[in-house]
Amino acid sequence: MTTIIVVGASGEERALEARPGQTVMEIIRDAGFDELLALCGGCCSCATCHVHVEHGQGTKALDPMSDDENDLLDSSSHRNERSRLSCQLQVTDALDGLRVRIAPED
Repeated sequence: MTTIIVVGASGEERALEARPGQTVMEIIRDAGFDELLALCGGCCSCATCHVHVEHGQGTKALDPMSDDENDLLDSSSHRNERSRLSCQLQVTDALDGLRVRIAPED
C-alpha cells in the first residue's frame, strides 16, 4: 500500500492509504476533503483538483505534466512551480510518502 500525505486548506494533515491505479484526486476526494472540488471527475478539464506537490519523498516519480494540464493550470491565480492537477497524478508504489497541499480555490 502507498501512503499519500495530504494537507487541507485548514492545515489539517492526514496520511492516506492508496492503491496503485488510483489517482491522487480520488484518494483526496474519497477521504472527505471538501475543499478539493474535482468538478470534472478526473477528466482533466476543469482544474478544480489543483494541488501543490511539496518537496520530498515521491516527487521524482511523478509523470511529467501534459500540455493540457499545463494549459488548465494557467487559469489559476494560485499556480506556482509545484502546481499539479491531482487527477493527473497516478498512484504507484514509487509515490509512497508523496506530500501534497490542496491549493486555495480560485
